[in-house]
Amino acid sequence: MVSLFSREVVRVPDGAALVLAPVGVLVEQLSGDPVDRSLAELQGGQIRETLLPDVVRALDAAADDDRIPMLILDLRDFDGAGLSKLQDVAAAIGRFREAGKPVVAMGDAYTQAQYYLAAQADKVYMHPFGSVLLEGFGYYRAFFRSALDKLRIDVNVFRVGEYKSFVEPFLRDDMSDADKEASARWLNALWSAYRFDIAARRSLEAGDIDTYSAAYADRTEAAGGDLARVAVESGLVDELLTRGEFTRRMIDEVGSSDYDLSEYRSIDYRDYLKAVDAEPDVSSATGNVGVLVASGDIVDGEAPPGTIGGDTLAAMIRSVAADESIDALVLRVDSPGGSMMASEVVYQELRTLQESGLPLVVSMGSVAASGGYYISMPADRIFAAKTTITGSIGVGALVPTFQRGLESLGVHVDGIGTTPLSGQFSPEQGLGEDARRILQASVEDAYRVFIGRVSESRGMAPERVDNLARGRVWVGSDALDLELVDEIGGLQQAIDAAADLAGLEPGEFGVVPIEPELSLRERLAMSLVTRMQSLFGRLSLSQLSVLSPAVERLLGNLGKELEWLGKLNDPRGLYALCFCDLR
Repeated sequence: MVSLFSREVVRVPDGAALVLAPVGVLVEQLSGDPVDRSLAELQGGQIRETLLPDVVRALDAAADDDRIPMLILDLRDFDGAGLSKLQDVAAAIGRFREAGKPVVAMGDAYTQAQYYLAAQADKVYMHPFGSVLLEGFGYYRAFFRSALDKLRIDVNVFRVGEYKSFVEPFLRDDMSDADKEASARWLNALWSAYRFDIAARRSLEAGDIDTYSAAYADRTEAAGGDLARVAVESGLVDELLTRGEFTRRMIDEVGSSDYDLSEYRSIDYRDYLKAVDAEPDVSSATGNVGVLVASGDIVDGEAPPGTIGGDTLAAMIRSVAADESIDALVLRVDSPGGSMMASEVVYQELRTLQESGLPLVVSMGSVAASGGYYISMPADRIFAAKTTITGSIGVGALVPTFQRGLESLGVHVDGIGTTPLSGQFSPEQGLGEDARRILQASVEDAYRVFIGRVSESRGMAPERVDNLARGRVWVGSDALDLELVDEIGGLQQAIDAAADLAGLEPGEFGVVPIEPELSLRERLAMSLVTRMQSLFGRLSLSQLSVLSPAVERLLGNLGKELEWLGKLNDPRGLYALCFCDLR
């Protein structure tokens, strides 16, 4: 039994390059049940997610590790992240670079998100058949009004706030002027930050990035269709190398692998973390700051990691309050919101924790909007990145009814009830007039509650809150000016602030991740999976996709538009939700 829970021993080769090769999207918290994730990985169905904290922790540890002389960025399998997450990784790469260690990036080609990280390197290499595609940021939605009309489905919408746009896809076939106006502000702010960061690292002007995108077609034609040449001539790539040429270049830098002379000496960042975690802890912490992650859509009841279940998160907050070893709590919020009821459950639990005297600091990730902002309000201090998407203070309700579709099929609903309200909320008959009045009044009351919560927590007059609310989205730098957040900073700054509030001395406290405790069954299952992977290797049971990347992207985007419908489980049908993802 003891051997089942023992860790796999990983050795760090002396002089090995650290390889950062993120897979999928960067996330604050891996989604799904941990046992299901392990089993899926064993069967070849790799979960395309990479933990942001793991990446940052590996880079920071390697910066001070004499065994690691350089960093290689392999971004081929990286699918992207919110801009603030990219900036967090870029900052960690910068700390590695400041330790006097070189950083190189190699890619077959670079998407916009991949290139942001690649640009942090001292040298950017690319395959001669590659390209650097910088499209700019976009905010595009699928609209279903005509489709719903053809299906004869009525989606009854109730909202407060002309900028509360998550309901628009069911009301229109295009984006409203109000949504375009509000979205243009935060989109341009994010693109400005992206351009500035890239230009600073590549010794370019921010306008050069705009020119590259705007003139991409002209430059491609002038280069005879050679996209790699365009990237080099534009100053985005330093040199074109095939994979073999890059490998030989790295062998010259760090030597050959002990196991394969045709490969360079390296260690993947995941293996490096295993080795670092297995080393003795020599810290002398006199107190602890807990870090609790709230990531994903907010739903009522229980939910697995990657989704915020109101009851699940509330229970974890109570466990923190009962843990005498935790001196302060940082809540890391990365959520567009969701259920109003679940948001209120979490809010009240955080208020109770804060009133108990335990310092509470919120660190906002890429998105902390609508319900994500709602659960941030009880904090003593709120930190956001300049590029955090936040605000979206507003409430809406969606109630689909199917009476027209049923009638077209020859299905008719009739009967009697005992009160005037009987049948008024029936999806088969359509909403009655009293039902509509009740729902609209309920939404307006929920909005007043939201405004009141902001007014109380931020010390603002309700009228001022209403002026900057009504569903409008802000970036972190604007939110600071509007006093919706307290400071610009990342997770580490929030942790330091929480420690200061708790009276802990800098450098003399520990950081404790607050995670659900695994049951004996889960620990056994995960340990067995790890052992099977080690003994037999990964089973190749998954099949190659027969879909083109373009079709996969289309299906993925449409799937995201509809996936959230399955999470609409608020008991009153009220939602504080922001559709503010980028494409």
